[in-house]
Amino acid sequence: MHIEALRDTSNRPVPPSGLEGSSLHTTERRMNYVACITVTRQSRDDAGVREIYVSVDGDEIAVLKNGQAVTHELPAGPHRLRAHNTLFWKTHDVVLQPGEHARFRAANLAGWAVFGFLIALGAAPLKLLFEREVN
Repeated sequence: MHIEALRDTSNRPVPPSGLEGSSLHTTERRMNYVACITVTRQSRDDAGVREIYVSVDGDEIAVLKNGQAVTHELPAGPHRLRAHNTLFWKTHDVVLQPGEHARFRAANLAGWAVFGFLIALGAAPLKLLFEREVN
């Protein structure tokens, strides 16, 4: 016995009656306009101190400590990603395609003068690394 799925006018499968509006019904449609970004702070070179604040289009999405990561779902299209460690700021303007998953890495890097600052002031300027990973 062969059962053919019901289809709407655009020739897409239609869920059985009673499932309209369910995630099963909206998944295909959602993937046509949703994208994701992931920001990781898991570098071996990270100094391991001071948080990194991550925002998308002016809205803070995470405060990353060493070893953490965040994945954020957002509409496809143009976006401004910013990261800062309260001293240094980095910005990426990206245009995400539907279904795209962009990955970024962030780290606080210690330079040669950091240890002198730590001894003298108890704090040090840490260089911020915030770059897009190449797939």
